[in-house]
Amino acid sequence: MNRLKILIEGYARERKGGWVASCTTSLIQTDAHNIIVDPGINRRLLVEQLRRHGLAPSDVDCVFVSHYHLDHSALVGLFEKATIVDGTTVYDKDSEAAYEKVLPGTDIEVLPTPGHAPEHASLIVRTPDEGTVVVAQDVFWWKDGEEQKTDRESLLAQPDPFATDEQALRESRSKVLDIADWIIPGHGKKFSVGKAPKRQMLPSRQL
Repeated sequence: MNRLKILIEGYARERKGGWVASCTTSLIQTDAHNIIVDPGINRRLLVEQLRRHGLAPSDVDCVFVSHYHLDHSALVGLFEKATIVDGTTVYDKDSEAAYEKVLPGTDIEVLPTPGHAPEHASLIVRTPDEGTVVVAQDVFWWKDGEEQKTDRESLLAQPDPFATDEQALRESRSKVLDIADWIIPGHGKKFSVGKAPKRQMLPSRQL
């Protein structure tokens, strides 16, 4: 059975000359594993949230990295006992091995979702309470203070100034929307799929 919790809701605030940002970080717990998805870059906040859930970095045995932008991947070294996994490869210290389709040792499917970055991958997590949750990360993301529109048309058309391939991103978004009951974005609020469209304004964070 998979249990999924959001430890950190991703934020992204643009400022003159740059950003204040860290990604959504999720914890997936299976019967055998504690898995962190995208540890982000805010060390203080991540350690605090792990502690709130009764965990230390040493309790995490797998870290999945959706893509290699630093606001998603910078803290992988915090988890000294964990294997590091991206969309195609398992890294155990200095040893690496290829894998396909399913996160090793779990029933969690790995879905290639290029567009925001060429290597971007998402996770399909089937849960007892919420159905199929896709941890989609930067397939979808919003800036703080931006209206988060979650109807299909708006989601497919949502601008991404960092996209490396806009057509591939649109195709990835369509795939995720076809699969998911719920979607966890890289920055912004978790949202449901296939229900009445929702509109909500993300708070402007002072971080």
